[in-house]
Formats: sequence, structure tokens, C-alpha cells
Amino acid sequence: MARREIKFEKLTGKQKAAVLLMSMDVDVAAKVFQELDMKEVEYIAVEITNLKELNPSVIESVIEEFYQLMSASSYMVEGGLDYAQMILEKSYGPEKAKDIIEKIRVLTSVRGFSVLKKADAQQLANFLGKEHPQTIALILSHLPADQSAEVLSSFNDALRADTILRIATLSKVSPAIISEVEHVVDEIAESTLSQGMSAAGGTHLVANILNKSNNQIAKSILEIIEEQDYTMANEIKRLMFLFEDIVMVDDKGVQRILRDVEKSDLALALKATDQKVKDKIFKNMSSRAADVIKEELEFMGPVKLKEVESAQIRIVDLIKELEEKEEIVVGGRGADDVFV
Repeated sequence: MARREIKFEKLTGKQKAAVLLMSMDVDVAAKVFQELDMKEVEYIAVEITNLKELNPSVIESVIEEFYQLMSASSYMVEGGLDYAQMILEKSYGPEKAKDIIEKIRVLTSVRGFSVLKKADAQQLANFLGKEHPQTIALILSHLPADQSAEVLSSFNDALRADTILRIATLSKVSPAIISEVEHVVDEIAESTLSQGMSAAGGTHLVANILNKSNNQIAKSILEIIEEQDYTMANEIKRLMFLFEDIVMVDDKGVQRILRDVEKSDLALALKATDQKVKDKIFKNMSSRAADVIKEELEFMGPVKLKEVESAQIRIVDLIKELEEKEEIVVGGRGADDVFV
């Protein structure tokens, strides 16, 4: 059976990266790999494994495109976008120049968000606070959940609630919003945002962000969402887990959780929580262990709320991990849960 010929026009971005690395000296390719994160390395390694018996013309086309993109980037650094487009048009003609510029925009989009992901959350919040909530929602939907949660915690209640609702309902994004996002990301990260960027959002992302937020903010946001969209609020609740929800875990599950929880985290987490949560915890510990925690709580001086919430989040992360491994079961996860 003849092998299907791979054409340059059909190559994906990952495949082009794989072809480029395949054309390099092994030592050079290894150095490039060292600059990538492990997920990118995995993706490209898979493509390298699958790409076999490539036509030399395909390899030449990939190298040529890489050269064009690097040249265009140099022109942009030297004299800006207009200067780069003028030089490219003289070299390749208007249509080819436009194509190269668009590809550069996609690449700088990725770089721009990479810079944002490394930005200080408070500085990012200060900058985004003056933007339209839809623009903020679109940007936060492309950042890590814990970073988005920290940014949201710096907003006032109204802006926070408006932004989180917009994240939950993100779908198609208008060209005007994309243009605004381009401007904002350009100012923050000194790069541009691709017109072809896809929206990322929905209740899963909101639940993930709220899980990384402190309980007070998470509850406040959920209450506001519930007032405006009861169904959406319930969906988010089913997807997330607050520290107080440990009462929904059966006794055997709580005992499993306590085996892995740091005792210092447990005492801190219980410092500011309902009595029913404490009762649930204590009844699943030995009398001696429960007495030790109670005594620690009794003599514990004033503690920063941030430290208590951090301890609670670490325990919640453990609970979610154990649930994913199916070592524990959390009740009330949705209408489809059936226990016999």
C-alpha cells in the first residue's frame, strides 16, 4: 500500500515545528527542546515520530517559511509593522507579504499571552481594571485559573461578578472586541493578538477559577450568578468544591483524606470554618488525634485569613486529586449520581 504523500499546505503548526527540528543538527534541536515546556516537547515529539519519508520539497518549504518569518520579525523590530510590510511586499509581493504578516501576528499572540502568564497578578489587575468587562473576560479566559482568580480577587464586587458571568458565557467574539483585546495585550505584553484567536470559556473554567479563589469571594460570586442565572450557578457548583463541602464526603472518604493532610494545614483550615465541618472532621479521627487538633486550635493566636484560606485550598486540591483517582466519592455532584 502506497504511503500518502504529505503536502506542505496541509501541515499543521506542530508538524511544521517538527519538520524544522528534524532538519536541524541533533544538538541544535536538543537546545531548542530545552527552551520549550514539556507539553510542547511531547506534542512535537509525537509529530516527529509520525512524520516519515517526507518529500525534500516539503522540508525546503518549511525552512523557507521559517526564514521568512524570522526576517519579518527582524524588520518589525527594526522599523515596526508598516516597515516590515513594505519590505516584505518588495520581496514577495502584496499577497505573500500579507500572509507572512498574519502568521507573525499568530506567533506574537502566543508570545504575548506567555508574557501575561508571568505577570504579577496585582499589576495585571490594576491594568485590566480600566478595561471593558468583556475584554477582561476574554484575556482572563486564556490565563491559568489561579492567576485569573488572584486578578479577580483585586476587583470590586460589581466588576468581579460582571467579568465572571462573561467568562461563563463566552462564545463567539465580535471583531470589535478582538480589536480591543489586541490593543490591551499589545500594551501589556508589547505584542499583538491574532484575529483568529478562538474563545475559551464556560462553566468549567469559572469553576476552576473559583476553586482557586478564597471561599468568601467564591461564595459572593456564586450568589450573584445565582440571582441572575440559577441554572448556571448550579452547574458551576457541581463542577467546583469548597472546603465546607467536605461534609458531603462519606466518613470512609474523610478518613482517607485525613491520612494525607498535613496536621498543620488541618488546624489552620479549621480555624475559620463552621462547627459542622469541625464535627465531621473530628468524628473521623481518633480521640487522641482530635484532642491534639482541638488543643492546637484553642491556643492558636490570631492568624491571617490568607493563611487559613491557603491551607483550605491545599486540602481542597488533595480532595479533588483523590476524587479523580476514584479513591473517594463526593456526594451531590449532579443529578446523575446514583448510590445503592
